[in-house]
This record gives sequence, C-alpha cells and structure tokens, in this order.
Amino acid sequence: MPIVIVAGHAAPRRRPPGGRPVNPTLSAVAPVAPIGADALLVLLLQLGLLMSMAFALGRLAVRLGMPALVGELSAGIILGPSLLAHLSPDAMAWLLRPEAAQLHLLDAVGQVGVLLLVGLTGAHLDLNLVRRRGLTAVRISFAGFAVPLGFGVLTGLVLPGWLVPETADRSTFVLFLGVAMGVSAIPVIAKTLMEMRLLHRNVGQLTLTAVMIDDIIGWMMLAVVSAMATTGVRAGTILVSLGAVALVAVTAVLLRPAVRVALRFTDRTDRSQAAAGTTVALVATLFLLAAAGTQALHLEAVFGAFVCGIMIRSCGVLEPARVAPLRTTVLSFLAPVFFATTGLRMDLTLLADPAVLLTGVAVLAVAVVGKFVGAYVGARLSRLTHWEGLAIGAGMNARGVIEVIIAMVGLRLGVLGPEMYTIIVLVAVVTSLMAPPILRATMNRVEETAEEQLRADLHESSPSVTPAEGPAEPPVGGGRAG
Repeated sequence: MPIVIVAGHAAPRRRPPGGRPVNPTLSAVAPVAPIGADALLVLLLQLGLLMSMAFALGRLAVRLGMPALVGELSAGIILGPSLLAHLSPDAMAWLLRPEAAQLHLLDAVGQVGVLLLVGLTGAHLDLNLVRRRGLTAVRISFAGFAVPLGFGVLTGLVLPGWLVPETADRSTFVLFLGVAMGVSAIPVIAKTLMEMRLLHRNVGQLTLTAVMIDDIIGWMMLAVVSAMATTGVRAGTILVSLGAVALVAVTAVLLRPAVRVALRFTDRTDRSQAAAGTTVALVATLFLLAAAGTQALHLEAVFGAFVCGIMIRSCGVLEPARVAPLRTTVLSFLAPVFFATTGLRMDLTLLADPAVLLTGVAVLAVAVVGKFVGAYVGARLSRLTHWEGLAIGAGMNARGVIEVIIAMVGLRLGVLGPEMYTIIVLVAVVTSLMAPPILRATMNRVEETAEEQLRADLHESSPSVTPAEGPAEPPVGGGRAG
C-alpha cells in the first residue's frame, strides 16, 4: 500500500474503490467555516447603521459650515457607550457585541478605509514644494512636537497622584502623557483638508509633511515608553526603530522604477478600455501592501501607506483623474465608517465626575496651547505669515484617532487608568472638531497663489463629490492676505 509521511509518521494512503488516493492530511482537516449567519447579520446592521448616521450627521455638519468629518465622528459617539448604552443597554449589547471577533470585523473595514485615505493623501503631496520647503516643514514639525511634549511632561508632573495607576511609575506616566500631547493625526487632517479643498494649498502641503515627521517621532517615542512600561528601555529599541524607518525609505526608493513601469502599463490598459479600473486596483493594492510592510516592521501601518503614496507621486506617471473613483469610494464610504467606529470606543460619561472634568479641561487647554505655540513658532521662524502660522497650528492640533490609539496602548500597558484614558480621548475629539472652523477663518485671510491654483486644477481635473459634501464649492481661502 502506498505510504505518505504525515508529521514525521508513516500513514497509509487510503484508496477508495475505483478512485484516486485520498491524502489524509487534506481529508482530516475540515475547510475553514465561513462567517456565521448571526455574525454576518450583526456586521451588516452595524455598517448600515453607522453609514446612515454618518451620512445624516455629515450632511448636518456641512449645512452648519463644518466638514462632514465632524458629523462622522459624532455618529460613533452617539451609537457608542457615551449615549446609546445609557438610553438602551440591550440594543447596545446586541448591536455592539462584546466578543472581540465581532468588533474586529467592523474594525477591519475601517482600517482598510483609513489606509487608503492616508495613501491618497501622500499621493497628493507636491514633492517640488517639499523639496523647496523641506527645512520649513522640519522646523514646524520639531517645534510642533517638542513644545507640546514639554507641556505634557510638566502637566504630568503636577497632576494628582490618584490619576496615576498603581501599575505604572510616575516617570513612565509623565513621558507617556507628553507623547500623547505631541502627536497629530494624519487621517483626520487629511480628510479635513480634502473636504475643505485645502490640500492643494501650500499650508496644507506643509502641514501634512510636518505631521508625517511628527508621527514618525511620536511612534518611535511610543515604542520607547512602551518598553519602559514592560521590559525597560534599551538603546537597542531606539536603534531598531530608526533602522526600520530607514529601511522603509530605502525600499521605497528601490521599488520606484518597478512601480513606475507598472503604472505606465495600467495607464495604457485603462486608456484602451476607456476606464480606470486597472489603475485603481494597482494603487489600492500598493497602499495595502506597503501598510502591511511597515506593520511587520512594528511601525504604524498608516506610515507605510503614506510613504507609498509619496512614492507613487514621485514616479510622475499617475494622473490624479485616474484614481478619482477610488477617492470617491474612500471619502464616501470607507473613511466615514472608520471615523464612526472611532467614536464607538469612547465613553464620555466618565467626565460627569467634577474632578475628572476639571482635569480634562486643564489637559485640553495645555494640549491646544502647546501645539498652537509650537507650530506657530516654527512657522514664524520659517518666515511664514501670521495667518499661515495659525492655520498650520489648527491643522497640527487635530489629534484624532492617532491619540485614541495611543490612549488604548496606555490603557493596555497599565500606564493610564480609566479616568486619564477618557481625558486623552476628550482631547482627541475636541481638537479634531476645532480644526475645521479655525482653518476656515485663517485660510480666508491667506491669498491663493497661481502655483496653488495650478495644483488644484491638476488634482480636480476629474472632481469627485462625496454625498456629505454636496455640490462643489470654491476652495477655502480665496481672500486676500490679512
């Protein structure tokens, strides 16, 4: 009888009458079962409810003169533990199942959305401007991170001891709070700039570049603080993080020729078919693979997607109109789901405690002042105008989901208690809601240049309008400089 080796043992290979041999390694393992009917039903209801709420509140936000992002964040807060859990605990328990697997299904949809959003943002960067104003972005980034970091450390030193959990020492808690105050959120800033049609402006480009540098520093420092909370910080931890960032940059440069060839091929294919499907598929695939690469290197996945977008832009082949369908899908469906799911993890009812509320207001004030002062000083040192400095400060002040992620890491490591976690989430939400109105007020006083208008014409040659945006409006900031 024929023999097959299975896991180091000899096993007979069964032969059915008149049939081919049956491999026991295949027959013994049942195929992976598909998602259960109940789990699928809950997922579909979650997506449908979040989308409808995000759409409705996004439209309301637009009518009130704010980007749809404001309404999308609010949708998750309303449907999450901050409100729905108190109005109807049974509905909350059924809709947002406590099982990790069910929540991960919803998270997965949102994560795909944010990765594609950040990748498209990187593809919109004007690399000529970055080369010319790179030193300006570095100055803004350094000041915009160092000042709030220092403010956060000083705040952590004076906060009452009952906010420091027993599982963390004071030094780790203080440094962690400083890192949380120093970061900004590329996803929130990117969507805000896109919706307000400010991505083509020099201020928008500089803000994104500075925030990218900020986030690189922030994730590296988070790795250091996490090590302090677990195994202790080592020089090797810092060197590994620096090496990973360098590896990502080198890989992007080495892969650029191959990506350029692939983009040219898909462009010819799409032109012959009068469509853009092949290019959209390639670009989305590259974003996701790049995100997977940086995640494997223990860097944040959004960093890989952003670098990939920059690499695609540097190829000089891709026309923005070719990815307009992808941009519409991301802004209309995937990104709203991501921002709505962010609110589902927030429980703002803890702020009913007066001590927690007063501490939260103080920490929020420190966070806002620190980021505005840092960004404004960096901008003014680079000879930008008063209003440009305030606009960059408004953009970099948005912490959004990045700070929420950092807060969740702190909670998991025992560095933050429930009260401090809620306070940091409050900072993330409020600073994200502050950005749009301040940007609108400041950019109305910054005159649009001819270069910026050319950049806008390039990226809006095939405009796409999201349902929450309504009809196209003139770009913000068309007034004269104040």
